[in-house]
Amino acid sequence: MRKAYLGVDIGSISTKAVIIDEENNILLSEYIWTEGNPIEAVKKIMQSFKEKIEKDVKIVGVGTTGSARKLIGTILGANIIKNEITAHAIGTLSFYPDIKTIIEIGGQDSKIILIEDGIVVDYAMNTLCAAGTGAFLSSQAKRLGVNVEDFGEIALSSNNPTPIAARCTVFAESDLVHKAQMGYNKKDIIAGLCESVAKNYMNNVAKGKKIKEPIIFQGGVSKNIGVKKAFEKILDTNITTDPNGHLMGAIGVAILSQKEKEINFNFNMVNYQFKTTSHFCNGCPNNCEIMMIKKNNKLIDAWGNRCEKGQVKTT
Repeated sequence: MRKAYLGVDIGSISTKAVIIDEENNILLSEYIWTEGNPIEAVKKIMQSFKEKIEKDVKIVGVGTTGSARKLIGTILGANIIKNEITAHAIGTLSFYPDIKTIIEIGGQDSKIILIEDGIVVDYAMNTLCAAGTGAFLSSQAKRLGVNVEDFGEIALSSNNPTPIAARCTVFAESDLVHKAQMGYNKKDIIAGLCESVAKNYMNNVAKGKKIKEPIIFQGGVSKNIGVKKAFEKILDTNITTDPNGHLMGAIGVAILSQKEKEINFNFNMVNYQFKTTSHFCNGCPNNCEIMMIKKNNKLIDAWGNRCEKGQVKTT
């Protein structure tokens, strides 16, 4: 049997998963919309993997990362659960060991990771503002009546990008409508939107950070060549992208699972029913919200308590 490792990156907008071998080669990968239901999204991916995985491949490690990493880690019986910063850094460095700056923009969040000698030395994530994310670009594409997948190519056809406010979503949307009503060319507006995403990122996420080369741009938005060009213009340097850039978090946590005790994973979770509930503990002034997860009506895990008074016994 060939050993393999499963990595799952569960975000608020999309869920990414990979199965890699011992040399970190990708055997299988999936990228789907989370649609507000991370459990069902992961079950869809696991069903797909179950049907496609070769019979001589055995998964002996499972890692989860992303906003729902604890929940999905519990469901999958993961042997490691890690934050996005660590997962993205490990995944990136496994392919690009000399990288010093990671620019990552996803569907609803963005981050910058600074690396020295293969070690994360600083990082930052976006605030509540969503003006520099994939969700923002998708909503503006719909407003302009174009496919967001075509944004990059359209942006590159512009020689005169329209200045678009990059301070926040509300200002950017208002400015876009105003510029469209004034008769600005659509391709110039789209190019301006791509530049506004890069400017918003630099003014918020990367503010005060010392960006060093080599630089890699990843996350779903990295597939937009218009935004990539905007970053290269601002930073006055070439920026690397990777066809699997959107999978780096999943790859990284799969690699990390290799260092943990091996487990005997199977795809039986696709046949189980999972349900999450919560309640507030009134045992002390912390008033913790306790999250509980049941598998086929059997409590399998609970978390959220900050003291023993909120501890929930699992069966």
